[in-house]
Amino acid sequence: MVDVKLTKNELREQQIKLSQLQRYLPTLRLKKSMLQTEVHNARVEVGDLVKDYQCLRGVVEGYSSLFSEYTAVDPEHAAKVNSIVKSYENIAGVEIPYYKDVIFENLSYSLFETPPWVDGAVEGMRGMVEGKIRVFIGEEKVQALGKELREVSIRVNLFEKVLIPRSIEDIRKIKVFLGDQELAAVAQAKVAKNKIEANKRHSSYDN
Repeated sequence: MVDVKLTKNELREQQIKLSQLQRYLPTLRLKKSMLQTEVHNARVEVGDLVKDYQCLRGVVEGYSSLFSEYTAVDPEHAAKVNSIVKSYENIAGVEIPYYKDVIFENLSYSLFETPPWVDGAVEGMRGMVEGKIRVFIGEEKVQALGKELREVSIRVNLFEKVLIPRSIEDIRKIKVFLGDQELAAVAQAKVAKNKIEANKRHSSYDN
């Protein structure tokens, strides 16, 4: 670490720097607080999505034995995903993903040649897949917010524990040094003045 310059110009620069740090710190703290709230809400949301998914999965598992007996509709193809549609929103400076839609591959089968429960089973399987996708996207949201929260927390700690204290200490050191210099200059001036006066007195005695 380079020692701070003990000059008046450096003092002004350090005072400006400290003012900027102290002005920006509340903004960082506010962002950290917002992110903490968002992370908490996102985790709660994922918890609810997981419960919904598990409930849908339990329903779909009830059809598994039926599909083992009836093979006209492939259960894997019935819920095969073609594409996932997501939207994004900026929250506290972070691009957050949101579930928008899931597009399944086309599935065709004869309504007259399939049992009536097949429609419900296909809908249930697709709902389960959609639920799982919602969970994944919710976890992406948690990860994105959590990453930003960690980075902002590091910056807040850096400001609070390193940069601001260091700037305050540098200002103190410069002020002490300049104060000592000023006192030394005053003392030297007094000594010089006393010498001049003493010389004048000696000159008057000689005359």
